[in-house]
Amino acid sequence: QVQLVESGGGLVQAGGSLRLSCAASGRTFSSYRMAWFRQVPGKEREFVATISWSGASTYYADSVKGRFTISRDNAKNTMYLQMNSLKPEDTAVYYCASDRNKFRPVAADPLVGEYDYWGQGTQVTVSS
Repeated sequence: QVQLVESGGGLVQAGGSLRLSCAASGRTFSSYRMAWFRQVPGKEREFVATISWSGASTYYADSVKGRFTISRDNAKNTMYLQMNSLKPEDTAVYYCASDRNKFRPVAADPLVGEYDYWGQGTQVTVSS
């Protein structure tokens, strides 16, 4: 059974930093593209960043480019999201997700439907 467990969320002041982690189990982590999405109440889940199965390629939403860094450690079956220069508009529940297909390359603006396993989410709150 595939499980994704996020951690690292919390309350931070604007301009601060947080690092989210996503620990995966249940299938060969290193074979799948991974991503971070976020969601606020009343809005659709929004793409944040994605990383290829090897970690060599990444892609970011314009809203976080230059501030957030996605990475992975395949030996630890863990993905990370380093979030710097946080803004109040970054407040959301952050979800990690695993691609439906093996070895799919990173592409622009991936859709929610491209991912079949999701974590439970971790709350990030940025105060002004």
